[in-house]
Amino acid sequence: MGKVNIDINGKTILVTGSPGFIGAALVMRLLKEMTSGTVISLDNMNGYYDVGLKEYRLSLIEDIAKGARANHIFIKGNIADKALVDSIFKKYRPSIVVNLAAQAGVRYSIDNPDVYIESNIIGFYNILEACRHYPTEHLVYASSSSVYGGNKKVPFSTDDKVDNPVSLYAATKKSNELIAHCYSKLYNIQTTGLRFFTVYGPWGRPDMFYFSATKKLASNGKIQIFNYGNCKRDFTYIDDIIEGVFRVIKGAPEKKNGKDGLPMPPYAVYNIGGGTPENLLDYIDTLQKELVDTEILPKNYDFEAHRELVGMQPGDVPITYADSSALEKDYGFRPKINIKEGLHKFAVWYKEYYKGQNF
Repeated sequence: MGKVNIDINGKTILVTGSPGFIGAALVMRLLKEMTSGTVISLDNMNGYYDVGLKEYRLSLIEDIAKGARANHIFIKGNIADKALVDSIFKKYRPSIVVNLAAQAGVRYSIDNPDVYIESNIIGFYNILEACRHYPTEHLVYASSSSVYGGNKKVPFSTDDKVDNPVSLYAATKKSNELIAHCYSKLYNIQTTGLRFFTVYGPWGRPDMFYFSATKKLASNGKIQIFNYGNCKRDFTYIDDIIEGVFRVIKGAPEKKNGKDGLPMPPYAVYNIGGGTPENLLDYIDTLQKELVDTEILPKNYDFEAHRELVGMQPGDVPITYADSSALEKDYGFRPKINIKEGLHKFAVWYKEYYKGQNF
């Protein structure tokens, strides 16, 4: 599909889910790059994980905003609040919307389905409705590699069927893609969905394995390794994710008519993944080496005594593996940061962030 180039300078950009992990990193990148305009952060600061970490990320954003040429506005609120979303669009008329707000986590969705329907379905619907009534140049939204479910064919391509989700979280993300396609077709809204593959890095989500494992090991706890270590994940470092999102923002699907004279939906979906799935045990070994090298753990740490091999968990899949060739073709980008470099940066940050707190 052809693309329409968008100049982000002078524009109002709404980023929902900031100061979440990806959202905060994206807002900081936008504030560094934009020579004028406004970035609006919207987040409800819920307690799914440590709110202090979100407040820390918000402080990083505010520090950058002090020297930025673009303005930054933070609004505390929930995208499931239709009146709030409508009021933000009515007042600020964002040209670009990046919807990263969502209830994350596969395992959490098994016991807490309500919050996934509220945030991921109703919230996303509210964003689409607002884009319909207050037209935007581009809506970019977070999907997930989880939509591929237990697909056996690898690497995962956006041409593959994704009709068999194995978690409610995955089902809500696939629903986002379907509803976005519908709105693109009916209302000619330019939308791009991004299927993220296992994002990691400094100030990430504490419920992600690399983060929770570090906390457990540093407190002399034991980590569980699912499927007895027979898992592969396409780990993608946060800077690579942000570079991909930043490029996609500036290139919206082109509006054009089909042979029948009717508008074709200006809709696209891409994978953003490292493209090199890592064996979970190798990833853990790399993490452990970095934790020792940064002196979070002592050199004589007995790793074998602090790990337990267990079976597959409900909602999990044995492998994720992205075919990101479409992203490279259309936007000239492919992830490049390997797990050794990425986990080293995480470990350095972790030691600094938790200094004096006994990790």
